[in-house]
Amino acid sequence: MSGASRIFSEGVTVMAVHQSTHRSSGFRLPSFRRDGAVSAPGSVEAGALTARACVFASARVLMGFVFLWAFLDKTFGFGYATASGKGWVDGGSPTEGFLGHVAVGPMESTFHSWAGAVWADWLFMLGLLGIGLALTAGVALRLAAFAGTVMMALMWVAEWPPAKHLSDGSASMSTNPFADYHVVYAVVLVALAAVSAGNVFGLGRLWARLPVVRDHAWLR
Repeated sequence: MSGASRIFSEGVTVMAVHQSTHRSSGFRLPSFRRDGAVSAPGSVEAGALTARACVFASARVLMGFVFLWAFLDKTFGFGYATASGKGWVDGGSPTEGFLGHVAVGPMESTFHSWAGAVWADWLFMLGLLGIGLALTAGVALRLAAFAGTVMMALMWVAEWPPAKHLSDGSASMSTNPFADYHVVYAVVLVALAAVSAGNVFGLGRLWARLPVVRDHAWLR
């Protein structure tokens, strides 16, 4: 190869390398591992604190607080949804007020028969507590998603958003015939379980290493 050809070839190579180092497919946040090292953009590292992982972890904790607060307020009567002195510890029923006032939908009479029942109170309160603790700690998210979805579905049926009028003919005040907050909560719960949101800022990885959890994937 002549000197001119070699110089031309080397020049093309240098230009190609120079261009590839400046080519970018868009803005990406680097992933910071817990040991302080920085992983390459787009890589998937165990325990990586990506922006997406942090968002899902934050959503998980906030959802956990929604359920935990409902449990605490109904137990002790903080004066928000449950009046002071009407808490579970004061002898009040966590389900009587809501289920007893269901006024629309195909399960209206069924919910009335459940209102105030001891088994209904315990099942509802244990559900709130269990789902809240699981979400906050980042463990058993699949089980929490299933239980939470069932709870949200029952509450959706109790409010029955498709109805424009209640059983007595008055306006139901429903703002959407389908997509109310119960549906949104259920979808968020399923999404958190699907992306293993407990692995960041939670005990998800430690929980997954337990022998019983490894043998039963539905416990993750």
